[in-house]
Amino acid sequence: MPTYLTIDVGGTHIKYALMQENGGLTQAGHVPTPPKSLDQFFESIFSIIDQYQEKIEGVAFSVPGKVDSQTGTIYFGGALTYLDQVCLKEVIKERYGLRASVQNDAKAAALAELWLGSLQGVQDAAVIVLGTGVGGGIILDGKLRLGPHFQAGELSLSILDASLPGFHKMTGLIGSAVHMISQVNKAVGHEDLKDGRAAFEAIRAGHQGALDIFQAYCRKLVYLIVNLQAFYDLTHYTIGGGISAQPILIEEIKRQFQLFLEEEPAIKMNFPDITILPARFGNDANLYGALYTLLEGR
Repeated sequence: MPTYLTIDVGGTHIKYALMQENGGLTQAGHVPTPPKSLDQFFESIFSIIDQYQEKIEGVAFSVPGKVDSQTGTIYFGGALTYLDQVCLKEVIKERYGLRASVQNDAKAAALAELWLGSLQGVQDAAVIVLGTGVGGGIILDGKLRLGPHFQAGELSLSILDASLPGFHKMTGLIGSAVHMISQVNKAVGHEDLKDGRAAFEAIRAGHQGALDIFQAYCRKLVYLIVNLQAFYDLTHYTIGGGISAQPILIEEIKRQFQLFLEEEPAIKMNFPDITILPARFGNDANLYGALYTLLEGR
């Protein structure tokens, strides 16, 4: 069975793994992501590929930023602005003679769920990825929607509270898991504001300040789901990102959803039954979605 190298470029680490076309994953590892230098980025990427080039049939990338998955070109690059205008597909082809694919990280997570995860056989769905911002992927008629500007599913750019100033009104901050965790830790007096484990311990323990922040956060995610439902008429919503591994998150989103419908009878009357569920894949989701992109492009 052919073997492929999958590479997930994140803001902190570049993760990689050897994978087979059935989704089997082996020899995973990671290296630090260079924060500012494109030359150092390519040094890191080439050092990974050099280890495996004799064993693989192609290289599949998941990256931040807008991505033209047909040409393999990255635009803006998210936090890694040096990736703007980089055509990874051509770089890999010219240097190694290998096929390559490039996919946006959140869309890769959505494809992982569509291929082997919670959305197998589902025709119309959204994957909402909760992290530093809010990424997403929209599945329509069984296919990932890219859009003419490659921005379909860029949920961080939507507005959830127009009464707030600047970026504070946008889903990227309001729905940020990192921001919510920071608020909870600050409320309970925990010094490490980035400590997700401590934040959820406080939430599960029923600390009132932590609960208030968490419940308000989940209510805002419900508003996002309601808006998406009005736009796309979907059947399933999969919640991804690191915090989706916390069962209390999905439980509270569902609870807030039911509370919202009871408070808004006119909306409830017109709202179909939908399924809200956690993503199957955790931190490896982008690797699976990247490989799916490569396999589909054969």
